[in-house]
Amino acid sequence: MKTLTLAVAAALAFGIANSSAVAQSTPTSKAAQYGVAVVDISKIFEEHQAFKALMEQMKADMQKVDAQMKAKRDALIKMEEARNSFKPGTAEYRQKDDELARAKATFALEMDRLSKSLMERESSVYFQTYQQISSVIGQYAKQQNIGLVLKYSSAEPDPSSSADILKHINKPVVYSDGIDITQNVLAILNRGASNGASATALRPGQTRPQ
Repeated sequence: MKTLTLAVAAALAFGIANSSAVAQSTPTSKAAQYGVAVVDISKIFEEHQAFKALMEQMKADMQKVDAQMKAKRDALIKMEEARNSFKPGTAEYRQKDDELARAKATFALEMDRLSKSLMERESSVYFQTYQQISSVIGQYAKQQNIGLVLKYSSAEPDPSSSADILKHINKPVVYSDGIDITQNVLAILNRGASNGASATALRPGQTRPQ
């Protein structure tokens, strides 16, 4: 967890340090003109390179834990088979049964501890990354004279999902024109993150060529 925390903190410091250069290279936009912008937080999380790297690290750690716990589950199965090789009610059966019960209790406690630890690590990554994103958005908005930044989603709803449609109907932003700063924020966050290449800021509402 300490490694993840330091990694997020380093990414935060790097993003803030580069926010000025990126923002200042951005041409005047409608967001600056109106003083209002929108940002797709979900999309930022999806394309935030440092965040994705941390989540991949967590995934690898979880796979290691799964492998370790599988070996211990297999050991419990062997202990159970060893117990069952004795006749129930015998001293040998009772001894093996007690050993198995203790081993199962220890296994359950370890599983609970590991699950809580992984959940705390994941929560920490999401929380610190969101703090980083919010900080970069705030600095960018100040440098562009934007007084209000609203969350919105650029994703199209699934017409077969009633929950998706209801969420789309209830979204706070119904219409926006050239005030999306999502790519600008991503450019700051990912600056230098991919193969050492610097990210180029885009005008709000502009998309990268494919």
